[in-house]
Amino acid sequence: MNSAPVTSTDTGWLLGLLQASDSLYPTGSYAHSFGLEGMIEAGAVRDRATLRAFLLNSVLPSLRNVDLPLATHAWKAFGSRDWATVGEVCVLAAALRAPRELRSAAEAIGRQRAELLATVHDAELSREFLRRATEGSWPHCTAISAALEARVHGAPLAAVLAAVCYSAVAGVIAAATKLLRLGQNAAQSLLTEMVALCPAMVGPACELPLDEIGWFNPWLDAASARHETANARLFIS
Repeated sequence: MNSAPVTSTDTGWLLGLLQASDSLYPTGSYAHSFGLEGMIEAGAVRDRATLRAFLLNSVLPSLRNVDLPLATHAWKAFGSRDWATVGEVCVLAAALRAPRELRSAAEAIGRQRAELLATVHDAELSREFLRRATEGSWPHCTAISAALEARVHGAPLAAVLAAVCYSAVAGVIAAATKLLRLGQNAAQSLLTEMVALCPAMVGPACELPLDEIGWFNPWLDAASARHETANARLFIS
């Protein structure tokens, strides 16, 4: 049986998403633990078991109720050039991150990703977004920039949501290998377990209205706030 030839359009968007999630891509995300270091300082995360609980009870719920719905609404708005909704999603994304440190981290990484699209990929859509964000004083956010990347590369919604899930979980676990006694095999087994739970979150996230987006962990917020003034820090956030 003859199969259809593979064309560049079949793989171009995938290569773009892989580049954006690679550690070589200079987004600055490697310098952040996204609240994990604060949780370790607070004694809430101490080993693989408590790290697993943190991922299940904090990271995945945040993805399901915040980042994935934000990326969904942004992806749709970028597709129709609905700039009013893009601005609304940007403001909402910042408002949902109470600790200044986490909000600043999302702002820095999100801005860098949007600027890389404009410069490295010469993306007109990204330049237009950056111009409007400056004029409207829209905050930047990693989830919105991920949606922007998907539109620039022509990636489907399911793909960008999978990328958002993987980047978030992998980023926390990568930080954990530097902060805890966690070997590479243990890290990969934990990553495999968490990633396997992500597909089930995509469907509900796609259907969540803007006015129902939201979730928070008071313990994480308090730990992040304390981390900002810690005597010693390995990560920015």
